[in-house]
Amino acid sequence: MAFTAQDVKELREMTGCGMMDCKKALTETNGDKDKAIEFLREKGLATAAKKAGRIASEGIVKAYLTEDKKIGVLVEVNSETDFVAKNAEFQGFVSKVAEIVADKNPADVDALKTLAYDDNQSVGDALTALIAKIGENMNIRRFARMEGNICSYTHGEGRIGVLVQAEGSLADADAYEAARDAAMQIAAINPLYLSKDVVPAEDVEKEKHIIIAQIKEDPKNANKPDAIIEKMVGGKINKFYEQNCLLQQEFVKNGDLKVEEYLASKGVKLINYVRFEKGEGLAKKEENFADEVASMIK
Repeated sequence: MAFTAQDVKELREMTGCGMMDCKKALTETNGDKDKAIEFLREKGLATAAKKAGRIASEGIVKAYLTEDKKIGVLVEVNSETDFVAKNAEFQGFVSKVAEIVADKNPADVDALKTLAYDDNQSVGDALTALIAKIGENMNIRRFARMEGNICSYTHGEGRIGVLVQAEGSLADADAYEAARDAAMQIAAINPLYLSKDVVPAEDVEKEKHIIIAQIKEDPKNANKPDAIIEKMVGGKINKFYEQNCLLQQEFVKNGDLKVEEYLASKGVKLINYVRFEKGEGLAKKEENFADEVASMIK
């Protein structure tokens, strides 16, 4: 697999490693970015792998809860510019789409577009009409829908949206506030997993492989017995859980407590969550103003 200078630049942004180290990692892994990140981590050059998704396109993530808080929806609708994303008509469209998802529970975006938006048009037709009226391309990218005891949180005027699902009731104000605190932490830190209990075995094995490679890379560990190495690996795996699993993380409002401990103190047990970040994983068109002017002159 070939790679470009842009790939090297992106790997550098994802890992914080030097340009030449990133180039070497891509060469060693035949251009595979995920394997290149593992290569850099094994060499101790990258402390963690940042998410590959880049916040690129504009638009909004909308969170919606039914009045009884038994159904929650996240929907992401993209636009070309932030200016349109702040347009009241665009935001009204997104809000109505979220309500339709809550009410009709479509299987996917294609199914959603066939549903009635009003008496005269489908969701897809309404989107087309809005594009024609505003003069900018838009897209319903994705949605998530949860049923149960749901709490939502939206950050940064629709930049990030989170839904959390609790096992028990969130009718109590303190319980709902605790669930919302957890949603805020998810928005801020973006954990990979709910808890260490749900981390896939293959992910744990991959992390152990990386940790062992890191330990062996350090000359100070050359003569340490296997029992010590095993203990070191166990400690680092626990650290991995604390960094990547929501319930095992330190609670951002009180570092003396884990999130799980804080929630338990409020009688809350989280069983699921979903997080959307606007434009995550989408490449934004990069424009060179000088080149654009030159092309116009020609």
